[in-house]
Formats: sequence, structure tokens, C-alpha cells
Amino acid sequence: MRIPQLLTAALFAAALVAAPALVLAQDEAAKPAAADKAAAEKAAADKNPPAESTTQGTVDVGGQHIAYTAVAGTLTVGSTDAQDAQLGMEGKPQPGSQLANAEPKEPKDATPVAKMFYVAYFKKDAKAEDRPITFFYNGGPGSSTVWLHMGSLGPKHVVTSTDQHLPAAPYKMIDNAESLLDTSDLVFIDMPGTGFGRLAGKDAEKAFWGVDEDANAFARFIVRFITKYNRWNSPKYIFGESYGTTRSAVLADILENSKSIDLNGVILLSQIFNFTTDIDFPSGNPGVDLPYVLALPTYAATAWYHKKLPQQPADLEPFLKDVEEFAMGPYTHALALGTDIGADEKETVAGKLHEYTGLPVAYLKKANLRVNGGEFEKNLQDDQDLTTGRLDTRFSGPHLDPLSQYAEYDPQSSAISSAYVSLFNDYVRKDLKYGDGQTYLPEAQFGGAQWDFKHNGNPIDLNVANDLAEALKINPRLHVMVNGGYYDLATPFFAAQYEEKHLPIPQSLAKNIEYDWYESGHMVYVRDESLKQLHGRVAAFIKSTLADTK
Repeated sequence: MRIPQLLTAALFAAALVAAPALVLAQDEAAKPAAADKAAAEKAAADKNPPAESTTQGTVDVGGQHIAYTAVAGTLTVGSTDAQDAQLGMEGKPQPGSQLANAEPKEPKDATPVAKMFYVAYFKKDAKAEDRPITFFYNGGPGSSTVWLHMGSLGPKHVVTSTDQHLPAAPYKMIDNAESLLDTSDLVFIDMPGTGFGRLAGKDAEKAFWGVDEDANAFARFIVRFITKYNRWNSPKYIFGESYGTTRSAVLADILENSKSIDLNGVILLSQIFNFTTDIDFPSGNPGVDLPYVLALPTYAATAWYHKKLPQQPADLEPFLKDVEEFAMGPYTHALALGTDIGADEKETVAGKLHEYTGLPVAYLKKANLRVNGGEFEKNLQDDQDLTTGRLDTRFSGPHLDPLSQYAEYDPQSSAISSAYVSLFNDYVRKDLKYGDGQTYLPEAQFGGAQWDFKHNGNPIDLNVANDLAEALKINPRLHVMVNGGYYDLATPFFAAQYEEKHLPIPQSLAKNIEYDWYESGHMVYVRDESLKQLHGRVAAFIKSTLADTK
């Protein structure tokens, strides 16, 4: 046991010689003080964690041995551009600013700010102007970016290549042979109030938790980041998944119009722009039948995967083309008729739906040809007492209630979430040397707060298609890549295609948009073959857009 430093070496020596009992007494007396000091230091670390931690690593991708620098840390952003301009790079008020000159306030009265956690990976010995940089984020809204970080194109990858619930810990993490570090530097950003980031100040939730508030926070983060790391002249890409694609549409518009930052590309994974096409609860919006039309190809792909079709086609993609044509033709017509539909047409369409989904004709007719996502997930494998996944319909799990009308949980989410969260908590502390003594929040702790879905003051259901359309028109050299999984019922791939093809843009700009589909679900990267395809296609997309700058 160490003696407190205030005890001089001479006194220490004398005590050892003259009074061993005294030394022991002093040693015991020091224990509470040392414990109090350690507790105080831990509390201070929790309240004021280090701004960043820098480590080194290597990864082998496509025959390249890539040495990289990893930086884990936080950047502080204000709730407005004016406030953000007064903050220093580490979130401290600049000398002479209003924030610096203001009277100290209690936290409950303080101006709201957000510390946003990130992990950045920089390839060593690369020039900024020659090296693209890609900003990644998940969605929710309310999710951290642990999923993209640990599953997709970062230097590490959680092993999940199965459609079954993973065994409990220990889980397996490997070097990612499909990391995008062969093509771009990478920045994984957690939204305000998640990860190691925290909100502070009066009404901070209202200041950051909303469609417009969130996108503006990400825009300010990107400006701060490229300033801090001297990346203003690097090619820039944003990569959003799920609600992250909603954010990307708004964010692209803000960067192009308000920040004078031209993006080279927008990469979308599991897209949703128009929330009236959501297949989870379309029955709450009678008369709007588009959700049923756009989900049908995913129903068909799922029934094909689980071999529930009355006649099983050999190949998925030709089969889906037939389903898409039926969905946009006879099925759309039947739904549009409403109560005017004749008995013969209803019978014919129900028979075709049975052929494409495997659901019984009687059930389809009772559902008035309209089956929402939760009903499909509950009933597709009902004969086996299995609930089908939502985020990835390849996954299945036992019914919680065999008599329920809807699926009561998502087997895919249950199957892999523990592995992602557990391995990230291990990795960030052991390898990235960040987060000791802190709590990582995979999801925002909303409590009594709510996400504000109002966009540009519009109180009707959210649709951000205009934002991406405006970004494309402002910057006609902007390119968009749309990625989606055939087995995704949270954001069906056919809905993403429909949204993009109905952007209010000149037909000449349609060539700026490409589409890539995968035999996987919402998180296409959980399947090894799909991850390999994702890497190859995203790398090719970045290289092709860079060629457009020559």
C-alpha cells in the first residue's frame, strides 16, 4: 500500500525504523482519503470525459495492407449556427464571445449544447485533397451508430452471418476484409444524446431531437470536423441507414445551400423519405393504399425465402419483377376501386396474392386484400408457431402469443443486438482507449421527450423527397446511391425505388441515381456475401464520382 505523498521520505524512513505500528495506522487512515480521491476523479471523468483518444491499427483489404490512425472523441455543437460560431473547437466559448462574457448559469438555465461522439479512421500518409472522407450514421430516430460501425465498412466486423439467434457471449469480432478504408477515410457519428455524447442546457432535447434540429446538428458537426482535421478540400460523402437516409436528404440540402459544401455523393441504405408509405400501420390512413403496393415484393421475397409459395420459383429476382408488375398494375387497380371492387376481381386478385405471398386466399379476402407488416410477420409461418422478422425477414422466432393479430417482437433485432452492443463496449475501451468509467448509450433515452417530426413547419406526415431533389438541382453533379435489402420490411426496397423515381427533378438528373439490391435485410451487411457486394459497389461508386471531378 502506498503512503500518501504528503508524507516525506525522511518521515517515512523514520517511521519504518522507529514505529512500525504508526506506519500501519497511517496506512489505514489513508484508505478513506484515497477512496474519496478516486471517486472524485471518476466523477470528474464522467462529467468531463477526455475530448479524444488516438490509437493506431492496420487492416488488410483486397490485397492492401492499410495502416490507419483511429480517433475516438466528442465535438460540441450549439443548437444554432450563431451559438455554434461562438464555441471553440473543443466546445468552449471563444474569448470575447457572448457566451464567454455571459454570467454563469445553472445547468437547467444554460444554453443547450450537444457533445456528439465519433470515431474517425484516417489512412496514414494520405493527402487530404486526394483522400475521400465518408460520414456514417444510423437512424431510429434515436439510434447510435454502433450498427454501421461494427457491422458494415469499418475496420472491425461483428460475425453474424446466420439467420438464427446468436449464442450468448463470448461473441466474435474480426478484422473487416471488406472495410472501405481501401477507398475512403471513415467517420462514424452518434446522434446527440447517444453513444458517449450528452445533451446539456435548458430544453436541450427540444433543441436537438427533431427532423430539422437533428440535421442542422449534423451539419454543424461536419463543419467542425473538417475544420479540426483540415479536410475542407477532401471529397466528401454521407452514408445514412434507415432514418439516417431521412437525415441525409435534409442534411445534403443544408450542406449544399447553407454551408457552401458540395457533396460528391450521398449513399443511402434502407431508405425512407415518405412516411405515409410505412407498412407498419397503414390502416390508420385509409384511402392511402400505396404502402400495401410497395411492400408486396418484400412479402413475396420473404415467402420465397421460407419456401411458403404454392409454386416455388427457381430464382428470386425474375420472380420479383413479375410481382412488381402485378403490384403496380392489377393490385393497384383493385385497391383503388375500394368498395366498388367486384367479387370476381377480388377473387382473382386474392388468388394472385396467395400465389405471391403464400397467405391463404380466405385470409386475404377477409383482410380486404390489405395485410400490414405486423400481420404478415405473424401469419406467414403461423403453421410452425413462428414469427417472421421485420428488419430482416430471413430471421424467425417463436410466437410470444399464438393468438395475437400482429408480430409482438422482431426476431432479427433480438438475434444480434447483444453481440453488437457487447463487442463495441469491449472494443472502444480496449482498442480505442476511450470510455473508461462512462456509459455508452446505444439508443437515446427519450423518457418524456418526443421526436419532432415536423419538417420546415409542415405538420402533415413527413416526406423529405423535396430536400434531396433540391440538393440535386443546386448541385447537378451530385450523385446518389440507393442500397436496400430484399428482406427488409421496415423500409421495403420497392418503396425506396418508388420514392427516388418520383423525386421532383428534371429527367436529365435521374442518371445521377443508381440502385443496388441485396439478398439480405435492413442491415444488409449482416450477411457476408451482401457485405462483400456492399463494399465493392460503394467503392466503385466513390471512384466513379471522383472521376467526375477530373
